[in-house]
Amino acid sequence: MSSFHDQEKQAAEQQLLEVKLPNSSSSSLDLPSPVSAQTPKATPTAVKYKLSATAIVPVWIVLSSAVIIYNNYLYNTLNFKYPVFLVTWHLAFAAVGTRVLQRTTHLLDGAKDVHMSKDMFVRSILPIGLLFSGSLILSNTAYLYLSVSYIQMLKAFTPVAILLISWTFRIQDPNKKLAVIVLMISSGVALASHGELRFNLIGFLTQAAAVAFEASRLVMIQILLHNLKMDPLVSLHYYAPVCALINLFFLPFTEGLAPFYALRELGIFVLFSNAAVAFLLNVAAVFLVGVGSGLVLTLAGVFKDILLITGSVIIFGSQVTPLQVFGYSIALGGLILFKTSGGK
Repeated sequence: MSSFHDQEKQAAEQQLLEVKLPNSSSSSLDLPSPVSAQTPKATPTAVKYKLSATAIVPVWIVLSSAVIIYNNYLYNTLNFKYPVFLVTWHLAFAAVGTRVLQRTTHLLDGAKDVHMSKDMFVRSILPIGLLFSGSLILSNTAYLYLSVSYIQMLKAFTPVAILLISWTFRIQDPNKKLAVIVLMISSGVALASHGELRFNLIGFLTQAAAVAFEASRLVMIQILLHNLKMDPLVSLHYYAPVCALINLFFLPFTEGLAPFYALRELGIFVLFSNAAVAFLLNVAAVFLVGVGSGLVLTLAGVFKDILLITGSVIIFGSQVTPLQVFGYSIALGGLILFKTSGGK
């Protein structure tokens, strides 16, 4: 979506660890869905709305790619360079959207099983929301400096960040298999960075910080919400208003009134259609989780990333070198190995 995602993120990108990375997106221009630490079991609602993988995977891939390309178009073609405002707008739209769906559909029936106390909100939802906001703002800001293709390559480093944080805090013990995965992804991303023709240090550091925030968020979800099961839309229902308020607090200190003046040139249609596409991605994520197979989700995410990189070259004229293709291929191999092994 920002926003939302690839988050991201993440999107779907929608399974967590044990320690597992959501397919998202998460991180990302799309609003990464703040999934719970465990993939939710099928509920009567989930069964009722379940679609086949053949039907939902292409829809999710198209929406996930569309969100990132649309946002990049806003930032770099329409020159609307206000990522904090855009993320805040997407979150506010999602907060209203989830509540409308809650009253008009069965898609958020899972919220009835979540008993949100004041203590849980302060100890879990709020700190995770802060990390979520930081991840969204930073990942969107990176698009002001780096190409879509290069950012997708850098996002491949997220599993490594998750593992490093988990090892540092003794949440998970390192082993040879994970060490090989870390080496593959790290070396692949390093080669991709070395081959980047339009490398920008500020953009690189911004995206690196976004990865750190997203990895910390996912690990914190695993620690604080390990017994709470929420699908992506229910999670968004709780996190969107919290993150919108957090971002709204920082907006005067970062972008001020400038984005509001720029809205006159941007137009209402662009503003609402952009947020609507991002919100539909989160709805699609609910159905994506229902297709079941972790391998299907992983391959869908990989195909989406390749499609985005190709689209970035065709639509925005991004340059991708042979060294980057080679390095990213190595990183993707490590990413697939990480996800199919359950992060163990």
